[in-house]
Parts: sequence; structure tokens; C-alpha cells
Amino acid sequence: MKFLYNILVFKASVLLPLVAMFSKKIKLFVAGRKETFSKIAALKNSKTIWFHAASLGEFEQARPIIEEIKANYPTYKILVTFFSPSGYEIRKNYNLADVVCYLPLDSKSNAKKFIETVNPKLAVFIKYEFWPNLLNELKRKEIPTILVSGILREKQLFFKSYGGFMRDSLKAFHHFFVQDENSKKLLSSINFNNVTVAGDTRFDRVSKILEQDNSLDFINQFKDGKYTIVAGSTWQEDEALLVKYINNNASEDEKFIIAPHNIKQEAILELQKSINKKTVLYSAKADKNLSEYSVFIIDTIGILTKIYAAADLAYVGGGLKTGLHNILEPATFGIPVVIGDKYDKFKEAVDLVKIGGCISIKNQEEFTTNFINLKEDENFRKLTGVINKRYIADNLKATKLIMNYLEDTL
Repeated sequence: MKFLYNILVFKASVLLPLVAMFSKKIKLFVAGRKETFSKIAALKNSKTIWFHAASLGEFEQARPIIEEIKANYPTYKILVTFFSPSGYEIRKNYNLADVVCYLPLDSKSNAKKFIETVNPKLAVFIKYEFWPNLLNELKRKEIPTILVSGILREKQLFFKSYGGFMRDSLKAFHHFFVQDENSKKLLSSINFNNVTVAGDTRFDRVSKILEQDNSLDFINQFKDGKYTIVAGSTWQEDEALLVKYINNNASEDEKFIIAPHNIKQEAILELQKSINKKTVLYSAKADKNLSEYSVFIIDTIGILTKIYAAADLAYVGGGLKTGLHNILEPATFGIPVVIGDKYDKFKEAVDLVKIGGCISIKNQEEFTTNFINLKEDENFRKLTGVINKRYIADNLKATKLIMNYLEDTL
């Protein structure tokens, strides 16, 4: 299996440049990796802590730890690597990192060169990123390595009879900080007991949102004191439900802010055209009386968190397929959250649906019924929001547990 894995990595290195000619995302994936080794050269002979995240969501889980390390151990350099362009392109200028770059493809030669160049004092992998050649190199050099906010599932290769080479790579980890008891039990089943159920560091991250100024003048002008729904990180299937509700069921005193995941101009204009109420784009808001509009489409990135602060109700996209976006950000403001029905891979969504802070819908009828109920029943809406706020408060511990562990290492 190890031999087959290395063959697959080699084939990927050959095929991806060809695929890049037809895919903008893969083009970024390939071109960005050409700069990796020149970027990390700046870290040679430095005391470096390396954080690796698959994409943007995992990066948010790394941020609380990065912030604590920079505050308490300022002499360390911070390296952040991403696997996905969607993470790198948004956070490539992250101010607390000394270097941000793509993770090289996990070949033996890349792994050896990468680890020898960076020679990190600590390696931190987030959630579910396991690259056997890199992990084996970290183990060979006896570099302290931890997993943060880890999630393990029975379907993963580690727990298969033929997954021995992947199980061996887990020996690189000095400690596993996992989100739930099931992950701990799974690791124990393959004889890894250096495990702490710490929860998810994103709770610590989102709790700090309340300490900042979340007001946006243009959002306040648009809201104009009226009941406001914020739909964040929506995909086309989410927008189809939302637009039907806006066109057919929304009342005159109901406002909508939509922040699509895809902000390409053609997609934004198509969305705007589909709405029969007065609609304004963020990019065209200048010199307009925003209070006159019913729908505000946010065709930019980086301000969604602050926008959630103005919401009476949030809808979070991605859950009608399998890529649910961050529900903790709206939840921390103590508002109800509505999502699609495919959320089983997201522990916080499973928890919040179970206790009633998050409402799952699977079709237009359920979408419309719940939106009407939440608007008309203020007590129900407020109680649902309180559940979310308490859930966040009850899960603030992961970063502190991890930093306590790291005291001896750092």
C-alpha cells in the first residue's frame, strides 16, 4: 500500500499540471506550489512552529493557538501551510504568520527537503490532515508533532486491515487532541492512547468575536431596525430555496443579506436577476440609500462575521450537499441557525440540531415553514438563539488544554 501511495503521488505530480490548463483552481494549486521551497528558505536556522491546515475552516481552528503562541512565545517564527487554494488565497497575507505557503505534494523527496529546510521545533496538524511521508520524516527527526481538533472516523484507512502504512505514520504524533470520545476510542482501538478529548479550538476563536467592534455602518443603514435574515456562504442550491422564499413569502418588513460562496460576477448578477424585490450589491452601494432596499448581496469577502452580528436569523450554506460552512460564527451572537440536512460530519451541527439551537431543513416546504415560524414567534426565536450562545460558552477549553501541554515543549 505504501508503494501504491507513492506511485499515486508521482502520477498526481505529472497529471496536475495538465489538468491546470483547464481548471483555474488546479492552476492555483500547481502554480502556488512552485513557490513553496523558495518561501520556506527564509525560515532556515530559525525557531519555527509549523501549522498545517487543509483549507480555511481548519485554519480557523489553528488561529487561537497561533495567537497564544505569538503572545507568549514571540521569538518563534510561524509557518502556515495550506493544501487547498481556497484557504491559501484568502489567508496568504495573515499577519501573525512569518511565512504562508502551499504544502508540497507528499512525495518522499519533497517531505525530506521540506522538513530539512524548516526543521520545525513543533509541527501542528489540524483536524484530519495526515500525509504519511511528511509524518514519517517528522518521526525520523524526532520533531514534536501534535494533532489539534482531530476527528477520526471508522471509514478512514487507519482502521482498515490493509491500512498498516497509514497507522505507522500516526506514530509521528506525540499527542492527539481530539474533538470527541468516539475519536479517542478509535485511536485506542489501534493502540494509540496519547489522546486528550479537548474539543474544538474554533469555540475559543468565535468567542473572541464578541470582544471586537462588529458594527458596520452600511449594514445598520440597510437593516433600518427591521427583521433581518443573513444567509452566509450560500451555494446555488441554497440560493434557490432562499430566492423562492423572498419572492413568494417574505413580508415587506423583512430584510435579507446574502453572502454567496461564489462571488464571480456572472453568478452574482444571475442571483440578483432572480430576485423580484429591490436588491443592491455591496460593490454598487456607494451613494445609495440602503434603507430603501430589501435584499443586500455581499459580493466581497472578509466581512461576513460582522454581518452576522446584525442578524435576527442566520442561514448557513453548504449543508444541502456535504460541505456545511461555519455555523459557530452566527451561533456565538445568540441567534437561531438554519442549515441543510447533510451535516453529520460536523460535530457542532449534530450537537446543535440535537439540542434545538440549529434547525435542519431538506426542501422548500421545510425552509419556508421554519422561516415563517422563526419570524412570527419571537419567544421561540430568542430561546433558540440562547441555546446556541450557551453551547458556545460551554465548550471553551481546547486552546487552554493545548497550551498547557505545550509549555514544556516551547
